[in-house]
Amino acid sequence: MPASRRHHRTLAVLVNCLGVIAAVPALPPAAPRAEAAATRPAPPPAAVAAPARPATAATPIPTGVPAVPPAVPTTGPAPVQPTMPPVSVAVGAAGTPAPGYRIEVRNAGTAPVETMVRQELPSGSRATTVTGGGQATGPVGATAGEVTWRLRLPARSTTALHTALAVTGPGRSVTAPTCVYGTDGTRPYDCATATWVGTATAPAAQATAAPAWRRPPVLLAAFAAVLVVAGGVLWWAARRRRQRARSAPAGVARAGAGPTGPTGAAGTGRQGPSGAGGTPVAAGVGGPDDRGTIYPRPALPTPASRRRRPPVWLAVGVAAAVLAGVVGAAAWTATQRVAAMDTTKQPTSGAWVGSTVNGGLGVPLRETAFEFTVYRMSCGAGVVPAAPGGGQPCLATVGVRNVTSEQQTWHGQLQRAYLPSGNWVAADENATRVANLGRDVFAQPVAAGRRVLLPLVFTVHGAQPPKQLELRSGVFSAGVRVDVD
Repeated sequence: MPASRRHHRTLAVLVNCLGVIAAVPALPPAAPRAEAAATRPAPPPAAVAAPARPATAATPIPTGVPAVPPAVPTTGPAPVQPTMPPVSVAVGAAGTPAPGYRIEVRNAGTAPVETMVRQELPSGSRATTVTGGGQATGPVGATAGEVTWRLRLPARSTTALHTALAVTGPGRSVTAPTCVYGTDGTRPYDCATATWVGTATAPAAQATAAPAWRRPPVLLAAFAAVLVVAGGVLWWAARRRRQRARSAPAGVARAGAGPTGPTGAAGTGRQGPSGAGGTPVAAGVGGPDDRGTIYPRPALPTPASRRRRPPVWLAVGVAAAVLAGVVGAAAWTATQRVAAMDTTKQPTSGAWVGSTVNGGLGVPLRETAFEFTVYRMSCGAGVVPAAPGGGQPCLATVGVRNVTSEQQTWHGQLQRAYLPSGNWVAADENATRVANLGRDVFAQPVAAGRRVLLPLVFTVHGAQPPKQLELRSGVFSAGVRVDVD
């Protein structure tokens, strides 16, 4: 038997043996069942006398195939679905000479609700008129003054409130965000914002355009035009000079064919025939018997044409002009980029996508994935329970809206609060979870097109509150910066 055939037969035997070994565990265990039937005690006589009942469940037939495990649902984090609160707020700016606002608080539920309404006052303003029993407080434990109301909203009712402010700089725009909280004043039900724009607001000053001769693009264009015109003139002059040089040898040849001498044909030593009166006549001038012989004139040697090269001064001038243009363009580009740099911007880690957007309280600021709105910022021991490691907790009421078509996640370590000293602290995730009643807001993504309203807590070591917040959706996003001082 050939060796290859023996190998194939041996391999077939091994495969068959493995198949038999694998099928042995799937055989029905007949012997254990027999022993169990033999050792089973006999039923009592009453049970024996009772009529036999048919079996209600069928015995599964062993097939040797392991059972399929039951389907396990995915345990991924579900998107944050904001619940519709029974209380909502709407804010509108009044058309008055002084900054004024109309606040409408609505309870859409079927039961009364105890609420606390807070309106944040911008820096440099104070409340002059407050209706509905509100109280204006100064910046004690907060970054700015505020007006607070404690309201008991009846079921399916709307309560209207009015405020008027006085600002130090008349004519400027004033934004005053308003939020409705629970009785503790930390968990927001709803927030809204409005910006009052005065009728006497001066139009934005328009920057005067620089003269044309001081604009780098115009200067570069003029310089390029001069170079083109100068090159064209020089090329035309060189071409005209070459044409004159080529026509010079032909004129010299024509000038060499001198007049007929007294001895006969030009360039010959022969005596021409004599005419009447013995006057010598040039050959060929007399009658047919006196015709002379015409000898070809020797051709003048054509000077070898030499390829002309541009003068040295022209090549050096053009090279210097091109070099000056390149250096000028590079210097102008570098100057524009340096002028566009923001020297007051704090360093960030990996801000590669988009540009940072700055704003104040109550102003929606959009980045690559989220639209952030900071409505309020307050610090103090009464805001939330103090952290175990010490420090002053600062609570920020933040609205986050997903502006993309997919769910997005965000991380607490990327949300920062900058102190006046230049240092920053990240969001305190444990304190934020406590403020959100045990819910980890960073562990769940925000659904597409949804808006969530939540408190963020920053633990600051020191007496000075933060002056700016930096919020971002990812490490490669430039994020937004909110001035809260």
